[in-house]
Amino acid sequence: MNNALIIFIKNPHPGKVKTRLAETMGDASALHIYKQLLKHTRNISLAVHAERFLFYDDCIVKEDEWQNEHFIKQLQTGNNLGERMNNAFTYVFPQCGKAVIIGSDCFELGPFIINSAFKLLDNNDAAIGPAKDGGYYLLGLKEIQPSLFENISWSTSQVLEQTMSICQNLNLKYQLLPILSDIDVEEDLNTEQGRSFLKNK
Repeated sequence: MNNALIIFIKNPHPGKVKTRLAETMGDASALHIYKQLLKHTRNISLAVHAERFLFYDDCIVKEDEWQNEHFIKQLQTGNNLGERMNNAFTYVFPQCGKAVIIGSDCFELGPFIINSAFKLLDNNDAAIGPAKDGGYYLLGLKEIQPSLFENISWSTSQVLEQTMSICQNLNLKYQLLPILSDIDVEEDLNTEQGRSFLKNK
């Protein structure tokens, strides 16, 4: 069965994306940076051999930079991030054998790491990409695990720790991928990697 790559994005509307970044840089700059992150995410997704499922947060856009022949477009559903992620995994299973979900905030993420996550699922129940802020930038599963999306303190530094704890309680075998950085606040752009990302866009 095919691998499935689930991509969560926000529709790029001013004042609706990168709100913590916008607090110090303004809505226009935050939107510009988010569009660059979308471009990066789109490019790396196209380099992964998998069925690509693009989940918009607000509305499905039929004609945009995400070409319909490369991306199966869907709408996120659920009352919180956990519900939306679980519903997305539920949608792609059992159409695929393994599924990996990513967001659009990680400028350090590349196709090699996504492909590595799929490979890890050959011998593990889950693959997790830890983010430096205590969350995760990637989660890979080979079957639905609703418990991984319940009782999580989303958008906090506890997300990764809580997720690993649930895996341990459920006796799920998991492996961690390299620790990478997200872009959430202006300080994230003031690192060497952050400056390099902006310079090359």
